[in-house]
Amino acid sequence: MRRRELITLLGGTAAVWPLAGHAQQREKTRRIGVLMNLAADDAEGQARLAAFLQGLQEAGWAVGRNARIDIRWGAGEAERYRTYAAELVALAPDVLLAAAGSTVPALLGATRTVPIVFAQTPDPVGAGFVESLARPGGNVTGFTPFEYGMSGKYLELLKEIAPGVRRAAVLRDAADPAGIGQWAVIQSMAPSLGVEASLVGMRDAGEIDRAIAAFARGSNGGLIVTGSAPAAVHRDLIIASAARHRLPAVYPYPFFASSGGLISYGPDTLDQYRRAASYVDRILRGEKPADLPVQAPTKYELVINLKTAKTLGLEVPPTLLARADEVIE
Repeated sequence: MRRRELITLLGGTAAVWPLAGHAQQREKTRRIGVLMNLAADDAEGQARLAAFLQGLQEAGWAVGRNARIDIRWGAGEAERYRTYAAELVALAPDVLLAAAGSTVPALLGATRTVPIVFAQTPDPVGAGFVESLARPGGNVTGFTPFEYGMSGKYLELLKEIAPGVRRAAVLRDAADPAGIGQWAVIQSMAPSLGVEASLVGMRDAGEIDRAIAAFARGSNGGLIVTGSAPAAVHRDLIIASAARHRLPAVYPYPFFASSGGLISYGPDTLDQYRRAASYVDRILRGEKPADLPVQAPTKYELVINLKTAKTLGLEVPPTLLARADEVIE
């Protein structure tokens, strides 16, 4: 199902939510709390939520009949995560959906008993969320978008699409443990590819804009954007800044390339939300998160935006085009 259709589904479903309290209940209504890491008006966030709702619907859960959904939008802000996590737990949900790794600590701070399913959390073992991938052991389980080793692929792709790059600015969220892991891999690989890597913080829009502008004053530069809530929240700014300073850039998820980014490599985010719905369903039917293994993506997608490449004056190698899962023209 395409993103536009998913958003249409979300709109149709949302229309019946207020009726939940008045509908004639034939079976017990189960309550699901959702803590999103993006803003409510973010199209990607809406598409993710729609994919999750679609997964629930396919599993037999209908809002207004046997399910109630309480949603909070964190917009990439840690303080909002903590406030909304407490609000959601106070509503006595049967299960909680954590949109990403950045929202999990807030939910764990609010409850150690309500089951939590995360849709996109890198290295949940290292972060202390689960005991192991095979046997999570606590009240948390879910889906991980990548392992740190693939961060080196971003650097390889940057060199492949822009061979002249000698300097790479790595945009990462310093508060996110995943950003530290991704940076470590990129930093270790950079010398072998003849690239000098440096860090750019993503605390807010101003820092991002200033740092990219400062980096662009040098020559032969390119960007690597690591996966995080700030990267998704500020993606339009990052993509526009890269274009303004004529910097080739590699991004972690397909929706970045769809938004105008040069090239992306990573899992389909919407698929991870549909899969998360399957775990929510299993928990609502009696299974425990401690017994549900953390799962990795089944596929990584390479997306190339040819329009952006032409704007940057880059000729994409035929071998790279042949490997692409999607080419945007």
